[in-house]
Amino acid sequence: MISIERIRNNFEKIKIGLLSKGCADDLSEILSIDKDYREGLSRVNNLRAEKNKVSDEIAELKKTKKNADHKIVSMRAVGEKIKEIEFNIAEKKEKLDELILNLPNVPHESVNHGPDETKNKTISEWGVENAKDFALKTHLDIGSNLKLFDFERSAKLSGSGFPLYTGKGALLERSLINFMIEFHTQRNDYFEIIPPFLVNSNSVLTTGNLPKFSEDMYHSEVDDLWLIPTAEVPLTNIHCNEILKESDLPKKYAAYSPCFRREAGSYGKDTKGLQRLHQFNKVELVQFVKPEKSYEALESLTSHAEMILQTLNLKYRKIELCTGDLSFSAAKCYDLEIWAPAQEKWLEVSSCSNFEDFQARRGNIRYRKESDSKVEFIHTLNGSGLATPRLLIAILETYQNIDGTVTVPEPLQDYTRLKIID
Repeated sequence: MISIERIRNNFEKIKIGLLSKGCADDLSEILSIDKDYREGLSRVNNLRAEKNKVSDEIAELKKTKKNADHKIVSMRAVGEKIKEIEFNIAEKKEKLDELILNLPNVPHESVNHGPDETKNKTISEWGVENAKDFALKTHLDIGSNLKLFDFERSAKLSGSGFPLYTGKGALLERSLINFMIEFHTQRNDYFEIIPPFLVNSNSVLTTGNLPKFSEDMYHSEVDDLWLIPTAEVPLTNIHCNEILKESDLPKKYAAYSPCFRREAGSYGKDTKGLQRLHQFNKVELVQFVKPEKSYEALESLTSHAEMILQTLNLKYRKIELCTGDLSFSAAKCYDLEIWAPAQEKWLEVSSCSNFEDFQARRGNIRYRKESDSKVEFIHTLNGSGLATPRLLIAILETYQNIDGTVTVPEPLQDYTRLKIID
């Protein structure tokens, strides 16, 4: 959430930043409502002071047994006026909060301005494609031949977009999750969490999924609980409405979770196999840091996701998103895209974002500074420790053999107890 003070004090800069993200909401309306709200508050405070003064005068008159009826009538009129203005400013505040909650985060000044992904910038590329002297099969063909997943039966259970991993496919999926969790907790000092997979509306509001993106999520109306679109949601809300100690920062959490996304409006786009799913597994990384450390933390967090790809020896590239391609909550974001050699295309596998204080303001997550005991909003960061379906695509297509088998990447062999999937 953008603070109203920031909008007041940096109106043109905020307006330009939001326009670069495709948001054309009228900030002038926000300022107008804010002005009316503050003027109403000032009037209420003045009237309360007047009412208190009259109350003291009434008490003094009663002490001296003098008539205070006219003062009492006056005080009642002031009280009625206060109620009227309070009702009005409550409506103003509700409207103001609604408008601000629908504003996306402002891009960081270092982010390239552009309308869409065509203006994204490739920062680096890692790895080389292992040349094969045979025709490559896609992960769909490999998975079907080796019985790693069964999309026909999963469609019978849940419809399209809900994978059914079978046999060694299930083993590979589970091993990949365990490998990533242990890698991040043992090598990158993350604290492991197994979070709830359903959360309340306040939790989803904190991360910016509500109110704008309710159609992209699955909602249990009876319980008013939402299936999480990523573990970022419960992890970020662990410290909702808390004041953390500066000495406890940074806090770094890693969590496995299934992720649920309706992907409204995306039907027909890359829906074959494991490319776009309504349910998928993911290992998520979330950090809580001091504001002055957040962009240093973004580089570090992104490197942690890259370590996984490098350890698995998968070709990938790092993309810095332009303003028009940033998510609603992000101020800056790097995407990691892996190479699927059989399809000859890049697949996004991770997004690493700095949200600055945008989520912290929505969730009231703060820390107390040791130097002066002042309380400030924290900065939050999120970086997927990589979504497993597209990792599996890259692994199956990169490590396939001419005889139709797949060599298990060496880092996963301890988890699968296999060297070859046949």
